[in-house]
Amino acid sequence: MRLPPPDRELSPYTGFSRAHWEAAADALLAAVEPYATGDRALYHLPGGHTSWSGRLSDGLEGYARTLLLAAFRRDETVLGRYAEGLAAGTRGVWPRVEDRGQPLVEAASVALALRLTRPLLWDRLEEPVRQRAAAWLADALTAEPWPCNWELFPVTVAGFLLEIGHEPDACRKAVARGLERVERWYVGHGWYSDGPGRAFDHYNGWALHLYPVLHAWLAKDAGLLDRYGGRLEAHLADYARLFGGDGAPVHQGRSLTYRFAAAAPLWLGALTGRTPLSPGETRRLASGALKYFLDRGAVDARGLLSLGWLGPDERVVQGYSGPASPYWASKGFLGLLLPPHHEVWTAREEPGPAGRADAVTPLPAPNWLLQSTRSDGLVRLHNHGSEDVRYDPYYTRLAYSTATRPSHTSYDNSVIVGGDAGRTHIVPLGAGPDWAASRHTVAEGVSVTNLVVARGAVEVRVHRVAGAAPGTPVRITGWAQTEGVRAELVPVHGLSAAADGGLTGTATDEPATLFAALARLTAEPDPPPLAGTASVTASACAPVPEAEPDDDAHDVTIAWAAGPVVRFRFTRAGVSPAPRPPGASG
Repeated sequence: MRLPPPDRELSPYTGFSRAHWEAAADALLAAVEPYATGDRALYHLPGGHTSWSGRLSDGLEGYARTLLLAAFRRDETVLGRYAEGLAAGTRGVWPRVEDRGQPLVEAASVALALRLTRPLLWDRLEEPVRQRAAAWLADALTAEPWPCNWELFPVTVAGFLLEIGHEPDACRKAVARGLERVERWYVGHGWYSDGPGRAFDHYNGWALHLYPVLHAWLAKDAGLLDRYGGRLEAHLADYARLFGGDGAPVHQGRSLTYRFAAAAPLWLGALTGRTPLSPGETRRLASGALKYFLDRGAVDARGLLSLGWLGPDERVVQGYSGPASPYWASKGFLGLLLPPHHEVWTAREEPGPAGRADAVTPLPAPNWLLQSTRSDGLVRLHNHGSEDVRYDPYYTRLAYSTATRPSHTSYDNSVIVGGDAGRTHIVPLGAGPDWAASRHTVAEGVSVTNLVVARGAVEVRVHRVAGAAPGTPVRITGWAQTEGVRAELVPVHGLSAAADGGLTGTATDEPATLFAALARLTAEPDPPPLAGTASVTASACAPVPEAEPDDDAHDVTIAWAAGPVVRFRFTRAGVSPAPRPPGASG
């Protein structure tokens, strides 16, 4: 991909300006054009992976997702080609929008693109084409979505159809229904769960915030924009911390192949004026994400986005992914809706959170702890509250980062009890200034209470295993070994080093057994020895008057070698900061 020379005066961190974003959009659009069918209704991109929706649906996906990029770019010549495809696709080429079918997703992209470019595309169509297109889209008003961010696709379609006066009553019902359903998943502090349960990831930004905020903004609905824009602003305060110094988003959650779609909520905040970030920080984070992927092989020799993360990578591909699925990365170009004179394009880049200072930040809604270090730009996400409905390495590990990927051949960042690495029914137990805790189920009758306490790049990890038979082996693992970073794990209580780099221990005949380790992930070339950075001691805690007896409660004391002493109490109910003993110091 050919890009302009870097502009280090305007953008000292990335070198990217608006011209770079425009050039990248133009190159991506030019690269997909040879794969359009003769009538331009479908884009059949190359690749051996067909989604479970089939080739026809995948071709529609190629049209819809690249149309969205063309809508942000607002190039009239390119939009003219998509107008041809719209006319042909609605003659019966495109599959119908039905309950829980992939065309419902793509209908939302088509509708949003038409709404954003109405004077350039929709208003220039012949009336029969407009009628066919509206009729095809209208099936989305009553199609039943999956109970997750899909609930917002009928809302998005309805917003456009309402604007053009098509079936207004059905449109209002679709908007009200979708927004009401998603409301049930709002957990506060700017965070949604992606459906029932506790599925937290980047979908929060470029789906669950994107669609309602854009709908409110385009409808000029001040009341809705106050509600959803306020939530976006709260979310961005956390979201900005999920990008490493090199621009990488944290490698966690599903649909990672959408890559720099991660930039969308950053631009959305600037577009609507609902952001806590400065213009220079917004562009630095967004451009950093785009540059991270372009520099590392996300675009192949043909100029196409592959199914993967950097280059092609089957490990991040879901069954619903087809060859054109990566083009939801188009959402990352939302910033092109901002005019060239907007301050987000003219301000000098400023560092993001990972580039300003070391930080350990609790996120109470998902019950995460974010740990970042300025010297190497790494961000680590300690997961004590997010899980998928099934065991998924991208949701259910104890930690993720901007530099590592979950292993599919071994269980990194896990507690393995009796050979079982299961981590289901995660119960968040709280998060504080330097800690987060949770409890999960391994198997029937066996649970693990987990605590992480972080300082700088160092983590103290404490695990309380309950319900395991005496003598049951317990294995603790740390970060996956990854080129360019150092992953370390040192035993400090109840564990010993194993040959494979993990730690091993044994469940005792007590009701619960405590294990503790020091862990570190760093890109520092010569960090100080990890052993000795903190000491951990555990003791049975004194009974509390008038409290329910708890014969397996423990107090854990963590003494940082160059810092404070902190204490936590483990009980059957969970874990929490412990009161300091009378006369104690530190």
